[in-house]
Amino acid sequence: MSEHALPDIPFDGRDLLVEAIDGALASGDEHAVTAALREAMCKVIRDPAVQLPGCVHEPIEDHYARRELYRSPVHGYSVVAMTWGPGQGTPLHDHCGLWCVEGVWEGELEITQYELLERDGERCRFRAAGGMRAGPGSAGSLIPPHEYHTIRNASPDRIAISLHVYKGPMERCCMFLPVDGEWFERTSAALRVDRAA
Repeated sequence: MSEHALPDIPFDGRDLLVEAIDGALASGDEHAVTAALREAMCKVIRDPAVQLPGCVHEPIEDHYARRELYRSPVHGYSVVAMTWGPGQGTPLHDHCGLWCVEGVWEGELEITQYELLERDGERCRFRAAGGMRAGPGSAGSLIPPHEYHTIRNASPDRIAISLHVYKGPMERCCMFLPVDGEWFERTSAALRVDRAA
């Protein structure tokens, strides 16, 4: 794939997945779109005709894997499969203003949402605003400004796989590193995309 080519990794049921996402995008505003996408994602995860490529079942030892499988040439959305080795997770982060629908394909993930209480330059004060364990076939959404969260595979011995549909390519985000109590330091980070083949 050339540097400027759109990712389009073949896998069984890819066209069904793309049709489901394209159909949800016709729902209206971002709240209607993400609601329709959550429903579509749950159906696609349970559809045995849709099989993600073999690479997404392979964890990477030192970080959770992000593999972009598809980017719509018409609508611009991006589909990313993430593979979480045992204990792997994210720091507190945002989605840089992009809505996202996330579905758990395999395993179980712990998701904790955070509320931004105040900002002082690059320092931000957050409070955990609820958490959940999400298992296979479940899906949730994040719509800015309610986009601050962490994700973690709590299993000591099993991988987890999730599928994420972003409004557009998410190549950067802001991460928030703990400083003191509820205070975090904001830093911008480029997001790694691992090879998908």
